[in-house]
Amino acid sequence: MVSYLVSLVIFTAIYAIFSLGLNLQWGFTGLINFGHVAFMTVGAYATVLPSNGGVPLVLAALIGGGLAAFLGLLIGFSTLRLREDYLAIVTIGVSEVIRLIALNEEWLTRGAFGIQRFPLPLENFRPTLFSRYVMIGILTAIAIPAFWQLWKWAKRRLQKVGTLLDAGLILTAVCAALTLWLYGVCAIALYNFSDNPSRNGLMLVSLIVLALVFWRLEWLVQSPWGRILKAIREDEEVAKALGKNVFWYKLQSLMLGGFIAGIAGALFAWQLSTVYPDNFLPLLTFNAWTIVVLGGAGNNVGTILGSVIFWAYLTITRYLPDLLKVIHGVIPVVPPTVDDARLGAFRIMLIGLILIVLMMARPQGILGKKEELTLGR
Repeated sequence: MVSYLVSLVIFTAIYAIFSLGLNLQWGFTGLINFGHVAFMTVGAYATVLPSNGGVPLVLAALIGGGLAAFLGLLIGFSTLRLREDYLAIVTIGVSEVIRLIALNEEWLTRGAFGIQRFPLPLENFRPTLFSRYVMIGILTAIAIPAFWQLWKWAKRRLQKVGTLLDAGLILTAVCAALTLWLYGVCAIALYNFSDNPSRNGLMLVSLIVLALVFWRLEWLVQSPWGRILKAIREDEEVAKALGKNVFWYKLQSLMLGGFIAGIAGALFAWQLSTVYPDNFLPLLTFNAWTIVVLGGAGNNVGTILGSVIFWAYLTITRYLPDLLKVIHGVIPVVPPTVDDARLGAFRIMLIGLILIVLMMARPQGILGKKEELTLGR
């Protein structure tokens, strides 16, 4: 159980990093990217292949991120002068092309067989009491801004005419954030580190990378550069009239978001310990969109919160078969069991339904601002 909590913390951090790249592209710049997983694919393969050749892991991850950024450069030069819907179509196509290349170019990627053995960061890391405190401190440092933003948002909303939906959103967000923070603390404090040392180091690395990415992105989006991105998102003609090179700023946003997704791809490959083409299906992109929309576009804290809620939801619904048995004892018409295929479909259907209700009632997400919503504009 505790080992599962460790993986939960790692996956939440990876998806948060991956979604922060998408949030920069869409939430702050207004670029609709439906092929974000392409950057993760390039980052994953471009990390594990050099590391198998003896390249240090840090350098290999930077190579992966750099090649993902270069992919963003290629996509940008091809599409950014076109309308937003063309960008969305092209990015979907690019993500599938990248996946099919990985599937068919066996001389490089080993095709469907995949890459199964490669070095992992801090493979033999066995934390001392001090390093456990460091990990708990990092997790807490990431959680504090989220709770602070939640508090400010809740206070602002409840000063108005509070609705039942507002109260439900506040309770859901706080419970999800608190639950994952407690999961992380318990995993770090109680985990028998000698059982799977490769996950120890990866949990530490993923939390540090998430903290660094969040810190630098917050600094960037609050700088003049970030304000220009927001101006482009709102009305790029106004930005052009002020003498800004809109194409160049869009290209920077696409490349930086791709670099961040490439780093997430490296972490994703290390977490899975294997890299297959089918690990990078379009579903990952739409999971990232779910996270960004849920937390609030144009809000980095909201993106992290969205990742927390998303994985809390997956964790809770993982125990749905046990819940069905209990309900069947009270309501016999409810089936006592459900097969794995139907369970997976039901989980996707349920989160889709939740998103529909949220978009109807609060389209800007939990921490987002309605005036900054760009989807469908």
